[in-house]
Amino acid sequence: MTRIAIVGGGPAGYEAALVAVQLGGDVTLIERDGIGGMCVLADCVPSKTLIATSEAMTQLSHADRVGVHADGSVSARVAEVHARVKSLALAQSGDIAARLVREGVSIRYGAARLLPGPMVEVGSETLAADVVLLATGAHPRVLPGAEPDGERILDWRQLYDLPALPEHLVVVGSGVTGAEFASAYLAMGCQVTLVSSRERVLPSEDPDAAEQLQQVFARRGMRVLRGRAAGVHRTPDGVVVRLVDGSSVAASHCLMTVGSVPNTEDLGLGDAQVVVDGGGYIKVDRVSRTTAPGVYAAGDVTGVLMLASVAAMQGRIAMWHALGEAVAPLRLDTVAANVFTDPEVASVGVSQKQVDDGVVLAKSVRLPLATNARAKMQGLTDGFVKLFCRPGSGTVLGGVVVAPRASELILPVSMAVLHGLTADQLAHTFSIYPSLGGSITEAARQLMLHEG
Repeated sequence: MTRIAIVGGGPAGYEAALVAVQLGGDVTLIERDGIGGMCVLADCVPSKTLIATSEAMTQLSHADRVGVHADGSVSARVAEVHARVKSLALAQSGDIAARLVREGVSIRYGAARLLPGPMVEVGSETLAADVVLLATGAHPRVLPGAEPDGERILDWRQLYDLPALPEHLVVVGSGVTGAEFASAYLAMGCQVTLVSSRERVLPSEDPDAAEQLQQVFARRGMRVLRGRAAGVHRTPDGVVVRLVDGSSVAASHCLMTVGSVPNTEDLGLGDAQVVVDGGGYIKVDRVSRTTAPGVYAAGDVTGVLMLASVAAMQGRIAMWHALGEAVAPLRLDTVAANVFTDPEVASVGVSQKQVDDGVVLAKSVRLPLATNARAKMQGLTDGFVKLFCRPGSGTVLGGVVVAPRASELILPVSMAVLHGLTADQLAHTFSIYPSLGGSITEAARQLMLHEG
């Protein structure tokens, strides 16, 4: 029986463990903080639970569009919100742990260190292994001069201990994490200032989607400052965020969202001859192998598209490969990603930048959501569906959806990209009428017309 040691119990680790034990491996999973890792306990699950509250606030505040008028104010009770966030995170962690044990995975708690062999050291115990998977994740990057104190200067894992909603929250960083939290706290009634070091928010996303979201933010009262943060310091009743151009903004709280750092410290990578790149991320190939024999790595610690879905797939691929199963290497061009703002921004496949730069030859159609019958019924005016296809063959190469629940609407586009479907095939697929999904098949029909 193959002995497998998995270091890290987040999506990469626990999904790998489930695959490995189902394939007959003797699996030990080692976790320092709790099953589910930081993704479940402090990052993805808590943040999306908080965002669910903000979505409810948005729906109530816009209910007058469909003739519903509520008497009195609507507010979020922060103690209840944070209790729900923490409760759901712990429940999810418990569910995952129970399943792992039920499936036959042995769980050890503690910090682990990789030894040559490969072997894994956990406290005073040394575990011999035929295969080791490193899935230790990452943690928030700290900007010198803006160190979080858990009270006024915060990273995204500290928000749920606040006794009250911020009166004025400055979010430093306009990437996915910054935009999501800025959107959520704006919806919950906070004054929000977003500090962006780039020309637009969501600089890595589709430019049309980013522009749409920026317009929504401005209309709802968010202030966006262009510039790079130089530091944050406490005042008697709040914080002052200083920018490199000498300007500053005072607020009650500051949230730092300036990226992540891989958890590789004290992991023993050097001794085990596991190579890292310039950013400290573990180098892996497309089947998750590191440079050390028998050692794999998956998830945020590799820096390969830092998404829970990608981490989970990397972990599965590692175990399929290690245990001799037929496996297809990771294809990043089929990965769907979502930004949980309001509206959401989902994308898959080729990007507008790739098309504009001539890297990919593609035709595209952009269909405003406002033309969709269901959107009109729901009072939705913001958003669109964009599809890309290959000229001639009509093969769907990618797409972008900006809409409520775009994370759900992107699925048919993802399936089309993965399986090489054409715009013609997508266009001839029945969609419910009326539905927001109908905009995807309509966009495909317009692509067909363009092809003709």
